[in-house]
Amino acid sequence: MLSEVQDSNEVSKVVQWLQVDQEMARQSERVIRTLNEHGYEAYWVGGCVRDELLGRRVDDMDITSSASPEQVMQLFEDCIPTGLQHGTVTVRSGGYYFEVTTFRTESEYKDNRRPSAVHFVKDIKEDLQRRDFTMNALAMDSAGHIVDPFGGQGDIQEERVRCVGEAKARFGEDALRILRCVRFSSVFNFSIAYNTWKGLLLQRDLLKHIAMERVRTEMVKMMAGSHPLTGMELLLRSRILEKVKAPVDANRFNRTLLLKLKELNGEHVILRWALLLLAGNYSKDEADALLRQWTFSNDERIRMTGVLQVEAMNRSLVQENKSVEALRAEWIQTVLVCGSRATQDWLTIQTILPPAWRELPMAMKDQFNYIQAHALAWSQSMQVQEIKDLDITGEAILGLLGRKGGPWLGQLMKHLLRETAIGNIANQSEALSAEVKRVGAIDQA
Repeated sequence: MLSEVQDSNEVSKVVQWLQVDQEMARQSERVIRTLNEHGYEAYWVGGCVRDELLGRRVDDMDITSSASPEQVMQLFEDCIPTGLQHGTVTVRSGGYYFEVTTFRTESEYKDNRRPSAVHFVKDIKEDLQRRDFTMNALAMDSAGHIVDPFGGQGDIQEERVRCVGEAKARFGEDALRILRCVRFSSVFNFSIAYNTWKGLLLQRDLLKHIAMERVRTEMVKMMAGSHPLTGMELLLRSRILEKVKAPVDANRFNRTLLLKLKELNGEHVILRWALLLLAGNYSKDEADALLRQWTFSNDERIRMTGVLQVEAMNRSLVQENKSVEALRAEWIQTVLVCGSRATQDWLTIQTILPPAWRELPMAMKDQFNYIQAHALAWSQSMQVQEIKDLDITGEAILGLLGRKGGPWLGQLMKHLLRETAIGNIANQSEALSAEVKRVGAIDQA
């Protein structure tokens, strides 16, 4: 991490960051050295130091200093008073933004989340003492010397998440740390120290004070990590999610399906949530209500629950023992109702699931297998997927039948869409017009 360079005919040591954009590193060092040159201590702190030691990509670089917010703002022309009451000023240097926070201690936490009082101090060790876990209580100066009063480097080497000081007190100060503990264990594939785990269990009831938006943020980071199953096992074993404002029962999950979470990676990471809901045996409506409480966006909810809707339609379909032709037609109807993305997501998940997970009679399993084997080809055979794809407009239909618009028009358009998608009608104006007249004549009979 360190290399020697010549600077003004003197040999000085500078930090050689390996996991950081080099220009960002250079600009952050400029901020630290400016503070040092004016008589203030300054260090890189927290996650950037931790991730550099772990060999993980560093996306931002926080700085802590003995300088007060006012002193920082006097030194740097381009500043944003991000949180002066908490000692934080954002300094912009070379187009990069760095949060510079004054050494501080915190006290009197309210709502088990935010400190009601902040006290500026002059000792870096006092500042590090307020932090959550030892691997985050690390600071490094411009020469690469690491301040590590709580054994964070050793815990990183031992692959262990451990609270700074007494775990019960740390989790009591900020109950969100309970979920952060699980998230760090999951993302880094670290174990949780015994006393930290014990403190987590003792304080888990405090999660009822934490906003679901913050709970969701931690869960999203955990589920997007390299070891989502590790996190889910910890959550289910500790029953943490039963304590949040929108609780989830740990007993409802199919552990066999959860084993497949890691296989959905890259562009399919979001489908881990769909698989999680599938493993929890959620209906589409039940899942949508829960995801709303968890503050997921509309697009995210639609993506996650679409798979459940496709699964439900297919389960209903195979109970009727339909012919091959009927299976194809009903799959195409499923695509029209649920959308091509939902059906493709469903097919993606099916490729990783154990064959017998549904515990259905053999005849139904055979039909499911047939659908999975042919669904992609059936989807690709569709001439149209949306009403706008039809070679006829609602206005044209009104002209053909000489009628005023109404709910009947939407129903007729859906009929044309289905028949054209299945292939019973060509997507041509003449063929569609003929079908409109046929249906119109039947309605008038």
